[in-house]
Amino acid sequence: MPRTKRNPLLRALSPLRDFLHTEAAGGALLVLAAVVALVWANSPWSGSYDSLWHSKATIEIAGHGLSLDLRHWVNDAAMAIFFLVVGLEIKREVTGGHLAGRKAAALPIAAALGGMVIPAALYLAIAGGDAPKGWGVPMATDIALAVGVMALAGKGVPASARAFLLGLAVVDDIGAIVVIAIFYSSGVSFAWLGVAVGSLAVTLVVRRMGVHSMLVYTGLGALMWFALHEAGVHPTLAGVAMGLLAPVTPRIAEDLVDEDELVDVTSVEHARSTMQMAKGSVSTVEWLEHVLHPWTSYVIVPIFALANAGIEISTESLRHALESPITWGVFVGLMVGKPLGVMLFSKLALRAGVADPPEGTSSRQLLGAGHAAGIGFTVAIFISELAFKGHPDAEAQVADAKMAILVASLLSGVVAFFVLRQRREPTKLS
Repeated sequence: MPRTKRNPLLRALSPLRDFLHTEAAGGALLVLAAVVALVWANSPWSGSYDSLWHSKATIEIAGHGLSLDLRHWVNDAAMAIFFLVVGLEIKREVTGGHLAGRKAAALPIAAALGGMVIPAALYLAIAGGDAPKGWGVPMATDIALAVGVMALAGKGVPASARAFLLGLAVVDDIGAIVVIAIFYSSGVSFAWLGVAVGSLAVTLVVRRMGVHSMLVYTGLGALMWFALHEAGVHPTLAGVAMGLLAPVTPRIAEDLVDEDELVDVTSVEHARSTMQMAKGSVSTVEWLEHVLHPWTSYVIVPIFALANAGIEISTESLRHALESPITWGVFVGLMVGKPLGVMLFSKLALRAGVADPPEGTSSRQLLGAGHAAGIGFTVAIFISELAFKGHPDAEAQVADAKMAILVASLLSGVVAFFVLRQRREPTKLS
């Protein structure tokens, strides 16, 4: 029978190409949702905005119920799917992507560390005396908007610069996950934490047994999510864990696929067999990313923006924000700390000889990527909701942080666009 060999290079590039395209397109929808939220929250119908997201919804199964307002269902439940995709993205990049080799991974890792350490340090220098827990807010990068800005900058931005930004954002995501898990979880119930760890262990066992049923893994993931929620640990970490556990090798291990079987759809039975073969010829990581990534980019993240970006903009709120150390700490952290940290730590890694410069990428393009990394938006807003939780003045603190995030993200995007669009002779990166 005729057989066709799958090109390994195409297999490596296709997930990355699809990922970047979806992120760039989803970024536009994300911005639109944020604008709608801002207009709605400052319109004569602002009361309906607040009442909608404070509406309670309850899910009850076998006598066990969970009642949250709609905003928390979005932030805690829907965003778990977003973090599942983040986990898949991390797994793909670490096992076969831009973070797979030591030399290849060194530069984006160094840049990401600088892009987390310097913004956090600047925040603490400005606002550490008033609201020290907010240091994690300016560490974040919104990969959808960052990639979108690079796409808008045109073909003059080399693929190596886009890959560098993606690697940086992946490491940044890992940092955000660690910060959420360690610093923004409180009042931990070890009994429920034990249930979460148990569900994680069962997931590992059934994976070792070769179980491929998505229903089984969905059930275990849901149990882990609920256990983490009850334990006092942010439940979105369940999504990350399930993403990291997804297999990266195809179920059909052979490098050859029977071409006759792939094109034979003359009966329902053959069609089903073809579908199963096609699904089994790619890894679970690739398949889940392909299925879930459009949902997170086009539905979940825009809904998150709609639920969280609606801050009141008035003379009083602007005055309060301008006088708040939180506002200036977050703003300076994102606007100045991100590009400064990315450039400084990248240069140190290159000078130390632990990293190689991306082929065809100039210092100017690296600086543009640093400014793009200053677009914190989604993840920064997400962390701000956790950072100031429980404080007597939490609502005002979160509003100040969100104001800074919106302004800094907008300005970072504009600066990144113009830096990347410059066509003068680039300075060699070394």
